Amino acid sequence: MIGPLEELVKSFCRLPAIGQKSAWRLVLYLMERPEAEAYELADSIRNAREKLTICKRCFNYSENEICPVCSNLARDQGCICIVEKPVDAFAIEKSGRFRGVYHILGGVLSPLSGITADKIRIAELKNRVITEKPQELIIGFGGSAEAETTALYLARLFRNDNVRITRFARGLPAGLDLEYVDQITLTQALNERTDIIYGE
Repeated sequence: MIGPLEELVKSFCRLPAIGQKSAWRLVLYLMERPEAEAYELADSIRNAREKLTICKRCFNYSENEICPVCSNLARDQGCICIVEKPVDAFAIEKSGRFRGVYHILGGVLSPLSGITADKIRIAELKNRVITEKPQELIIGFGGSAEAETTALYLARLFRNDNVRITRFARGLPAGLDLEYVDQITLTQALNERTDIIYGE
């Protein structure tokens, strides 16, 4: 085997949902494309890594300390949608129906995998609730068991904070991440969100 090709395949295999066969197809595709195209891809990756940072308020990707959503005063600053990862916020934004702001939790609780409350941004969310005093927290998770556990944990955590806690309607497919949900289903789940009742 050719060393540089194997190294590139190993790099692609580190990406989510990319197995060895897919990695080989991508590598060989890139090798067959014009040299300038491959360099353009490499430059785009480097450019994104150098220019993007994490918003200090919501923890989404941003070119500035505060992202465009958080700094937009036309958005409903009193409505925070809590999502697991940045791609979920991007999916909701594509629906064009949400006018609040976000909080990227950075994962969901999964004690068996070692992901406890101190490993994700729950303390930062608690601080936002205290300082910003939002009127509503929307739990915007997918349908996994870990997401359900995290939603109930957050409902208990904020039950005395004088804030309405809602979640997406149950039309979301069980076990499916938000990034894979079609826009119509996602919009309906957002529009028909329901209150989370502590102890339900």
